[in-house]
Amino acid sequence: MDLRIRRARESDVDELVDLTLLAFVPVFKSFRGLLGPVIYSQIWPDWRKSQREAVESFCRDPGSRVVLVAEVEGKVVGLVVYQPDSKNKKAEVVFLAVHPDYQNRGVGTELNRHALEEMGLAGVNLAVVETGGESSHAAARRTYEKAGYTALPLIRYFKKL
Repeated sequence: MDLRIRRARESDVDELVDLTLLAFVPVFKSFRGLLGPVIYSQIWPDWRKSQREAVESFCRDPGSRVVLVAEVEGKVVGLVVYQPDSKNKKAEVVFLAVHPDYQNRGVGTELNRHALEEMGLAGVNLAVVETGGESSHAAARRTYEKAGYTALPLIRYFKKL
């Protein structure tokens, strides 16, 4: 597989939105099952709309965020977005998605590797990422662990009032 990592371009937005919506179906299905329909719908009344808006925002108005794209044979297959904090010499990975047809093939690992390399060259000495602990995030956790992240198990509780 001829994988190339590069900066996102305006022309990538539609492909990135599409791959993100496909990649996150299992995640939001899992969340709905865990939280139940009442709490779930309060948090994510329309997850597809919020995902679309997030990806469009990352790409069209990144601010200080960095958006990297994975490309295979001219096709956009993944992205990682990170937010550097030069004052505190840290950066947070705020988004990672890989098209389902390219998952478990090293794309997420390579996106992470490239992002971490860029962070280090920019003087960052601490990278942070947050992901889910349920089964739909298992591949993401493996990707972060392969990249050398250390997990701190946390639990977030929800209760409908």
